[in-house]
Amino acid sequence: MHLVVNGKFTAQRLTGVQRVAYELMRAVRSVKASADEIEIAVPPNAVASASPIDRQRQVPWLKGDLWEQIALPLATRGELLLSLCNSGPVFKRRHVVMVHDMAVYDTPHTFSWTFRTWYRVKFAMLMRHAPILLTVSAFSKARICALLGVDESRVRVVRPAVDHFGRVASEPAIIERLSLAGIKYCVIVGSLDPRKNLARVLAAVERLGHLRDVKFVVVGGANSRVFASSGSNERAAAAPRSNAQIVRAGYVSDGELKALYEHAACLAFPSLYEGFGLPPLEAMFCGCPAIVSRHPALAEACGDAAMSCDAESVEDIAEKIERMLTDDALRESYRQKGWQHAHAHGWDKSARELMKILRGESYEAESAFAVRSAA
Repeated sequence: MHLVVNGKFTAQRLTGVQRVAYELMRAVRSVKASADEIEIAVPPNAVASASPIDRQRQVPWLKGDLWEQIALPLATRGELLLSLCNSGPVFKRRHVVMVHDMAVYDTPHTFSWTFRTWYRVKFAMLMRHAPILLTVSAFSKARICALLGVDESRVRVVRPAVDHFGRVASEPAIIERLSLAGIKYCVIVGSLDPRKNLARVLAAVERLGHLRDVKFVVVGGANSRVFASSGSNERAAAAPRSNAQIVRAGYVSDGELKALYEHAACLAFPSLYEGFGLPPLEAMFCGCPAIVSRHPALAEACGDAAMSCDAESVEDIAEKIERMLTDDALRESYRQKGWQHAHAHGWDKSARELMKILRGESYEAESAFAVRSAA
C-alpha cells in the first residue's frame, strides 16, 4: 500500500482536528513497516516543523481551499489519499476521509452561514466519493450514519489519545505571570465558540463568590470566520471584567497549558457539543481532575474518570465546581482515576488501528471505485 496524506493542516494553527492529524501521523511514522508506504503532500505555505512525516511532496500551486480542491487531487491522481481534518478534495477518487463530528448539522446556529453551507456541500460530496470514512468516536459515527445516510460498515472509529502531553515541556512561568502561585484555581477551557458554553460557566462562577480565595482561569479565544456571533457568549467575555476571581489567560502555548493543568485544582469543561473532547483528557493526563458535561461524546471519552454535570444548568455547574474545589478527598479520587484513564490509551495504539483499517480496506476501496467507475 502506498498512501499520500493531505498535508493542508501543516499550514494551519494547531487546534483539535490538526492535533489529531499531527499526532496520528507522528505515531504512524514510528511504525517501521509504514516508512516507505506513506508520504505527505504539503502546500507552499506549510510550516516545515508542522510536518510529522519525513517524506514530503511539495505541491507548490495555490493555497488554502483552492490548493486542497484543485492542486492536491491533480498531484495525487491514481494514488490513495488520506485526509484527517474534516475536509478533502471533493472529487478525488481513492480517498479516505476522517470526519470528526456533525456539528454543522447538529448545531448549525454556532457557525457562520458561509462556513456551514460550504461544509455541508463538502460532506455530501465526500460521502459520494470516499468509500471509507474515519471518525473519532462512536457518537460521531452514529451521527454521520444518521445525518448523511452512510452505512455503518463504511465508518470506522480511530480514537484519539493525549500522551503527546508527555513530550510537552511545562512552562511554569505562566503561573507567576498570572499571579497564581500558591492559589487554588479552576481552569476553564472555553473559547467564544457557543458550543463551549462559556456564558453558563461564567454565570456559575458568579455564584461562587463566597469561595473568596479561589481563582478561575479562562483559556481560549475565538475565530469569527468560523463561529457565528453569539450575544450571550460575547457578553460573557466582556463581563464580568470587574470580578477579581476571574483571570483571563487568552491563547496559551502547550507548555503553558500543561503548567496550568499541573497546578490547577480542577478543569471545568461543560461543553454542549463535542465529537470527542481532548481538553479533559489532556487535563487528566497532567493530574488535573475534570468536570465535564453529560454529552455522549464526553461520556464516551472520559467514562467515570471525570465528574459529570448538566451543561444547561448554571446551578449544577456551580455545584459541581464547588464540590471539586472544597472536597479534598473527592478531588484526589478524581485525580487518580483521571490520570489512570488518560494514560491507558496512547497514539501508538491509534496509529496501529488506523494502519490496520487502511491496509485491510485498501483492496476493497480499489474494488469499490472500480465498480462505481464501471457503473
